[in-house]
Amino acid sequence: MAEQLKGKRILILATNGFEQSELEVPRDRLKAAGAEVNVVSPESGEIKGWDKKDWGRAVKVDKPLSAAKADDYDAIVLPGGQINPDLLRVNKDALALIKAFYEAGKTVAAVCHAPWLLVETGIAKGRRMTSYHSIRTDVINAGARWEDSEVVTDEGIVTSRNPGDLEAFSAKIIEEVREGRHQRHAA
Repeated sequence: MAEQLKGKRILILATNGFEQSELEVPRDRLKAAGAEVNVVSPESGEIKGWDKKDWGRAVKVDKPLSAAKADDYDAIVLPGGQINPDLLRVNKDALALIKAFYEAGKTVAAVCHAPWLLVETGIAKGRRMTSYHSIRTDVINAGARWEDSEVVTDEGIVTSRNPGDLEAFSAKIIEEVREGRHQRHAA
C-alpha cells in the first residue's frame, strides 16, 4: 500500500472548525499510500478541529492558501464539519483553488458538509453526488443527482456522507488519483 501514491501530492484545504476525523483519516491513509500531503488554509500556524461536540486537536498548516496552486498537486481533499466548509464557501481564493483542480481534471474529494463547496463553485451541477443528509436539499437544488451511498464518484469528483464513510472515501481517493486526470463532460 505504501507505494500506491508514491510521487503524488495531495492538498487538504481546511480552516478552523474542520471535522477532526474528516481531515485526519484521509490525511493518514493518503500518507500511508505514499503521497505527500499538505494541509493548506487561509489561516497560518495551526487550525483547530471540531471533534463531534467540542473543539478538537490542532493540526499544523503546511502552506498558506495564498501560496497554493492546483498545478503543484494531484488532488484536493475537502473535509467537512459544519463550520469549516461554511467559512470556506465565502472565501473567493478557496473557491478559485477548488475550481482550478476541477478544471484541470484532477481529483476533487468532499465529505460531509464539504459538498457545499462544490455547490458554491458550480461543480455540483449535473453530477452524481452524496453529502451529509442535512445538506441533501442544497446539493439537489444545485443540480446534482444525490445518492445515499457511502461514496459516490463522478468523473473524479468523490463525495461521502459522514465520518462512518471515511475508509471508503479514502480508498476511492487513492483509486482516483492513481487513475490520473479525468476528462470531464459538461453537465
